[in-house]
Amino acid sequence: MADFKNINDILDFAIKREQEAVDFYTNLSSKARNEEMKEVFKEFAMEEVKHKARLQKIKDEGIFEISEEKVLDLKISDYTDNVTPSPELSYEEALRLAMNKEKAAYKLYMKLSTKTDNQNLKEVFLSLAQEESKHKLRFEIEYDEYVLREN
Repeated sequence: MADFKNINDILDFAIKREQEAVDFYTNLSSKARNEEMKEVFKEFAMEEVKHKARLQKIKDEGIFEISEEKVLDLKISDYTDNVTPSPELSYEEALRLAMNKEKAAYKLYMKLSTKTDNQNLKEVFLSLAQEESKHKLRFEIEYDEYVLREN
């Protein structure tokens, strides 16, 4: 686990993680076997770009807002296997991969929130976890609508 000395260290870490997610989804888009899949992954990448921009704004302005919004968890990702990215990835596998990636990011930020006594840092981590939870919910809804309903 990284050693954070201040809020900027945390934000730099989070910004880097979001850029990794942008790169990950962009790479999957370039390997997608059809246009629909390419567009789906481009949309996922853009979601992460927005998240990164939000973090950069927090860092630049030194102000962050914490939402009390509760995010629904369909828990679909709890019942799916991990998927390894490949050029032959199906739409279902892509959604499972995205759900699990967002779930891992959520868990990371929740764990980081327990590692600090600084209330401001704790709130930043909890806010980041909430954002990842929203992304996971988006993918779970997509999975429910386009995979589970077809089966």
